[in-house]
Amino acid sequence: MNRINKLFQEKKQNIFSLYFCAGHPQLDSTAEIIRTLENKGVDLIEIGIPFSDPLADGPVIQKATRQALNNGMSLRLLFEQLRNIRQSVQIPLVIMGYLNPIMRFGFEAFCQACSECGIDGMIIPDLPFRNYLEEYKPVADRYDLKMIMLITPATEEERIRLIDQHTDGFIYMVSSAAITGAQKSFGDPLQEYFNRVNHMNLKNPRLIGFGISNRQTLETARANAAGTIIGSKFISLLEESGNAGDALDRLMKDLQQ
Repeated sequence: MNRINKLFQEKKQNIFSLYFCAGHPQLDSTAEIIRTLENKGVDLIEIGIPFSDPLADGPVIQKATRQALNNGMSLRLLFEQLRNIRQSVQIPLVIMGYLNPIMRFGFEAFCQACSECGIDGMIIPDLPFRNYLEEYKPVADRYDLKMIMLITPATEEERIRLIDQHTDGFIYMVSSAAITGAQKSFGDPLQEYFNRVNHMNLKNPRLIGFGISNRQTLETARANAAGTIIGSKFISLLEESGNAGDALDRLMKDLQQ
């Protein structure tokens, strides 16, 4: 069984996922960050592929991406760093990146490299759903890689149901129609969005991401999905401390406030 499916089968609530950008804060910190986060109880990790034009990302992740690229990170180097990661890490790993560098690498070669490293799924925010179904899904399926699709408050019900029908990992429920970044609270319009999706009785579990940075946003997200994804807040703390363990400890403290 794919590790993503196994996680959601065994732990149905309060799943805690973190995102970080490969090659940040140091070029060679990727594998150590992953090991540290697993050892401190993170359930799932999203590894970001740095890209020069990250359209969906806010200033924190954009800055981390620039630093990673300046450090010399590339997709090929990332796979080299992850080559032996499964000797010490058991939790699901998802690789997240934009289509351009993946296509330059070659999609099937990308899927094969993911499989060889023990990657369980992928998130490609700018991959059109129709193209995924027609061109990419058969290849991803051959390598048992779960394609994680995003929905937003603007996503129509028909599209959400299509995504739910044609994927079987989890659905990334974006809490904003804007870019990534911390938010102080989730207002009534977002709660209406959460309620609307909750009442659709989808087969796939959902994780809520974008904007989770304090107790209010964490608890609201947990009440409306199987768990949460945190990126910008963790990356900010990681840059400040330079140590993944310290950054996670500070994040957990902030999430109680």
